Amino acid sequence: MPTVLEPLLPAPTRPEVRWGELYGGALALAIAEAARAHAGPLLVLAAGAREAERLAEELRFYASAALPVLGLPDYETLPYDVFSPHPDITSQRLASLAALPGLKHGLIVVAVDALAMRLPPAAFVAAHTLQLASGERLDPAGFRERLSAAGYASVSQVAAPGEVALRGSLIDLWPMGAEAPYRVDLDDDRIDSIRTFDPETQRSGERLERIRLLPAREFELTAEAIKDFRRRYRQRFEGDVTRSQVYKSVSEGLPVGGIEYYLPLFFDALATLFDYLPPATLLVDACGAEAVAARGWEAIGERHEQRRHDIERPLLDPA
Repeated sequence: MPTVLEPLLPAPTRPEVRWGELYGGALALAIAEAARAHAGPLLVLAAGAREAERLAEELRFYASAALPVLGLPDYETLPYDVFSPHPDITSQRLASLAALPGLKHGLIVVAVDALAMRLPPAAFVAAHTLQLASGERLDPAGFRERLSAAGYASVSQVAAPGEVALRGSLIDLWPMGAEAPYRVDLDDDRIDSIRTFDPETQRSGERLERIRLLPAREFELTAEAIKDFRRRYRQRFEGDVTRSQVYKSVSEGLPVGGIEYYLPLFFDALATLFDYLPPATLLVDACGAEAVAARGWEAIGERHEQRRHDIERPLLDPA
């Protein structure tokens, strides 16, 4: 008989199972045990961001070190908002997206709203992920161009994810998905050392042999990407594009606030989270996702209707 420590799992002859009478932390315990028993990761759906965060913390308590618990936060903005997500949110999202295709075991906890959002193609994240290792050769000028293409902002002093500062033979950068920034010390055109450092005191810390750099945004602002954005924008929206702040800002290579809600204009086609997941992923609906999604879709439609009449900021349809 199934128990909370040996929960019933789907099988080819039984593709869907239902659990009941799981109170308090019993649900998280059952999900963690299911993750241990299943030959692949688990995608766990929660009703909202707060519920997803709480469930993820409970799962970390029950899960072993061999079962990572990942999250994909939503933007924490309202649909069609004129604000962009905080860099920490973008950092966590990109770290998860980069990790998902190769995830063998573990848990991915996602709110239904975040699951509904379209994503950049998985190939985009993979193509803009860079690796650096001590002893390798590095062209500083070419490296700076690659970071700029990946969305990193050039600053005088690194203080947040997605920033880079080049000072002679030193390169300070804070990759998306990293808990701390890195300092790369060059000896001519060779990487002499890579260390973490404290952005407040600027003191170097632990020495590393290799680091991974994720893109700074879920889109790029290269000359080619801007050209494609402008073309798709003109195809999608009628009227005088010079009156659009979004069009003008992107044309100048500047990511205007809320640009994430124009993501379809940066790519020929977008992906969903399911495109990032390994084939053996098991879906756990912990919230009645169908009803939650229906309410969320209705709210998105209402928000679109409220804001779609601004000719200086035309909106894409919710679909």
